[in-house]
Amino acid sequence: MPEPLDETVRRRMQRQRRRDTPLELEIRRRLHARGYRFRVDFRLAPPLRTRADVCFTKQKVAVFIDGCFWHGCPQHATSPKNNAEWWREKLDANIARDRRTDAALGELGWTVVRIWEHESADHAAARVAACLSRPSPA
Repeated sequence: MPEPLDETVRRRMQRQRRRDTPLELEIRRRLHARGYRFRVDFRLAPPLRTRADVCFTKQKVAVFIDGCFWHGCPQHATSPKNNAEWWREKLDANIARDRRTDAALGELGWTVVRIWEHESADHAAARVAACLSRPSPA
């Protein structure tokens, strides 16, 4: 990993939360208010080494709340200028891992819901609720 440009950048990167982001908390509040119960930061399938931000184990619905920068949002993704090649490879690897995870979970019968950090919590909760209200495949 390359060294940060300066101490300000280092501190900003260290503050990046892995879980319990404001949007994640707000989505969880809205889902809970709708009567849904779920697991948080749940490890899905051991060989995948991935954790869903919100998980409905009985219905097999895994929710990932993705940051626009880290996961390559088509609307808001940016490319850092400092250490550009390293960051391009890192972010491309994140996107490829997300696609592999989606495919692997799909093969295991899971429904994957990916929410961008710029989505409203109401819209995101409605999308998750729609997946939960669908009958599961036999």
